[in-house]
Amino acid sequence: MPEMTEDQKPVKVGDRRVHMANERTFLAWIRTSIGIMAFGFVVERFALFIKQVTYVLGQSNIQTSLPPSHGYSAIAGILLVGLGSLISVLAFIKYKQVERQINEDTYHTSSLLNILLTSSVLAIGIFLVIYLIQST
Repeated sequence: MPEMTEDQKPVKVGDRRVHMANERTFLAWIRTSIGIMAFGFVVERFALFIKQVTYVLGQSNIQTSLPPSHGYSAIAGILLVGLGSLISVLAFIKYKQVERQINEDTYHTSSLLNILLTSSVLAIGIFLVIYLIQST
């Protein structure tokens, strides 16, 4: 006998697996967004760490070994934290859309979130490569 949900619609046993798969996908997107935000935080704080090391060791000793800082790491870190936040919001929106489509039996695939994440990571990777080339 089918179970009843909050809306008192019958839910088939097979539908639970599909809903759980949708939830696992949502949680994977959330883990990805948290990872991106954590990486952004580390990148942003790395500039502060370098400034503190410079101050502690004395500017004359470390100035020759460190490349000049342009402040790009703070910008990159803030952008990464923003990107992670945006991905978490988009993941929730996508989760709710898929949930509705599963309930209505009208599921259609969409690659928008995948394309956004891939292009963002590619752009950040290119930025970091250029930054590292300029700093050497």
